[in-house]
Amino acid sequence: MMEFGVGSILDGKVTGITKFGAFVALPEGRSGLVHISEIAYTYVNEVSDYLKEGQEVKVKVIGIDQANRINLSIKKVSDPPPRPAGGQGGRPARTGGAPRSGGAPRSGGFAPRPAPKEPTDFEDRLRQFMQASDSKLSELRYLEKKGGNRRGGRR
Repeated sequence: MMEFGVGSILDGKVTGITKFGAFVALPEGRSGLVHISEIAYTYVNEVSDYLKEGQEVKVKVIGIDQANRINLSIKKVSDPPPRPAGGQGGRPARTGGAPRSGGAPRSGGFAPRPAPKEPTDFEDRLRQFMQASDSKLSELRYLEKKGGNRRGGRR
């Protein structure tokens, strides 16, 4: 039995499309969810514009929550596309040699990356927070339905 964890890149098959993402069958009969925000580096309005049921996809495991649900990413399998350098995007090309951030590159002696790191850190943190929050909420709702009595003791 192969064990896969966060960071693993796997081959999967799209088994279902929803308005918030796509379910993907993984090795060993497991499955995971690719959230709509993890499909492409561009804005995705309709999941079905990018994926079809039965399609083979490469996915990266980006999280496994307490309920053992596997969160997947298609876009993180490959690096983000470099930002257009010239005036292709409708904006005029920047002139002048000063870097946007104003100062030396923040990479600790390594070659500068094509995309800045901060937003993905924030996005990742926000995503983790939302996932943790969602699972806590669903746990609370489940316990409320099951228990009914908040104090926990019997009279």
